[in-house]
Amino acid sequence: MRCIIALLTLLACSTLALGAESDGAKDFASAMEPIMANLRTAASYTRTGNIALAQMETEEAVTAWKRLETNASSLPFPQTPATLTEFLSQGSQRLGAAAHALDSGDNVSAGRDLHLIRQSFHQLRRQSGLYDLGDCVFEIAPAMEKLRVAASSYGEQPAPAHAEDTVAAASALRDRLQRCNDWARADVAERNEFRRLIDGAIASSSEIAHAAMAGDGPLVHRYLIELQSYAQLLDFRFG
Repeated sequence: MRCIIALLTLLACSTLALGAESDGAKDFASAMEPIMANLRTAASYTRTGNIALAQMETEEAVTAWKRLETNASSLPFPQTPATLTEFLSQGSQRLGAAAHALDSGDNVSAGRDLHLIRQSFHQLRRQSGLYDLGDCVFEIAPAMEKLRVAASSYGEQPAPAHAEDTVAAASALRDRLQRCNDWARADVAERNEFRRLIDGAIASSSEIAHAAMAGDGPLVHRYLIELQSYAQLLDFRFG
């Protein structure tokens, strides 16, 4: 009997510890959200070449990041203090590099550094069991890039092999988009803006495949432009 009581006590303590760790992860994610919003916006402005606004968003992120570093010891971080130190240090360096690149007018380098900061945060969220719609939307980019490469090759040389690559890449992107649709909470899934973007992207990913199979290069290009716009807007609003 005493063994059973001891086991139940151990399980209860483990459950409480896991609950505290989960709450800490959520609290840290909440603390990071304003910075991630700055980074999403900065990345969007960087992509469109609006350097001044990208600099403003990046500067706000730098200021907030410094506050996190100052208060690191009190942050509800879901992993070890050493991991937090590494995360904040790398993020600070990359933010500094992004700010310097923007000052130099180097959009490409700035965009890369901003992406790496966001990527490290999404990896942390995944490791902490906090995967949600924003993480799924962030992961659309690699699938979109594969489709861009395939569709561009098809446009340059509409051979059967390139058509097959475009169809396969479009299918992979559509699967990713559908997954994100499934991850959306009810209140988000019902929003007109989300429905317009996700439904439009899913439809266009089907149409670009049909256009490739039909040998219609101009139509493939048109749907590629549409999909890139949808992907960017989804990342900006829901990433």
